[in-house]
Amino acid sequence: MKIIEYTKDMREKWEAFVPDTNNGTLFHLQNFLEYHPEGRWETRHLVFEHRGKWVGVLPGATRERDGKRIHVSHPGASFGGIAVAPTVGIEGAHRMVELWTDWARRNDYEGVEFTRVPTIYHAMPEEHADFALMRMGAFFVKRELTAVLRLGPTEEASFARFRPEARTSARKAKKLGVTVDFDADIPAFYSILEANLGARHNVKPTHSLDELLDLKRRFPDKIHQMTALADGEPVAGVSLWEVTPRAVIAFYISHRQSAQKLRPLNLLFWEIFRWCIGRGFEWFDFGTYTLNMEPNFGLARFKEGFGAKGIFRDTLRLVF
Repeated sequence: MKIIEYTKDMREKWEAFVPDTNNGTLFHLQNFLEYHPEGRWETRHLVFEHRGKWVGVLPGATRERDGKRIHVSHPGASFGGIAVAPTVGIEGAHRMVELWTDWARRNDYEGVEFTRVPTIYHAMPEEHADFALMRMGAFFVKRELTAVLRLGPTEEASFARFRPEARTSARKAKKLGVTVDFDADIPAFYSILEANLGARHNVKPTHSLDELLDLKRRFPDKIHQMTALADGEPVAGVSLWEVTPRAVIAFYISHRQSAQKLRPLNLLFWEIFRWCIGRGFEWFDFGTYTLNMEPNFGLARFKEGFGAKGIFRDTLRLVF
């Protein structure tokens, strides 16, 4: 096995390879990574080849962490790490991690880091590369909980997992005339999101409006704006991303504070679950409800109201 540094003439092959891997995601695709403007960081993507065939790809970039030069996979994506071919076992994964760390040392890095893809996104759960890196001495630099829900097998089964108050709120919203648009206007939702984050947390969304619109253009069939309407006006929304054929993530969730009494998000999520089940998705990721190991219990209760449970979203680092 050998490691090769990615060049732009490999783009087509990379894009075709990722969907056929065991754990590749939307965030591993060049089409996603390229939304970041040139010069934001030094991009260094890697390819693993065995007997003339690709067996893994690793998106990465150079970042400084605690004063050290680290190869990070990937600073511009929710998760990263090596997307591996289904044929790769523990021995192959160990070899990939050895090649990665050897390459990093030769290129004057002082360590490597990646955010693990949660196993709900895997075709078959496996954590071989994680094990190999930890065996070398890697440690957790970040551990957050993300709320996930097993969908189906029927709409009725999913609705039955709602806590009574969540079911009541969804029915209330419907009675009050709240409706759902599955192909809604992104700028209208973004104004709600921006105002909500600013008022409640004094922060801005991860993406600018232009970046979110660019991502929608890049992935018109994978990124969806789903919005709850009251009297024809947007009152709540979810930016839903198809990360793999098995799992979706609610990348942004927000609502107008003035419309909270309508309980629009409860109905919106019920309709989104129906939409996901109809398209064969198995898992729904609500996103994290911890920050730097501090839980937001109110946010957790809301997500748990739909039957969700928390699993780790981890970041591992190995310092040389």
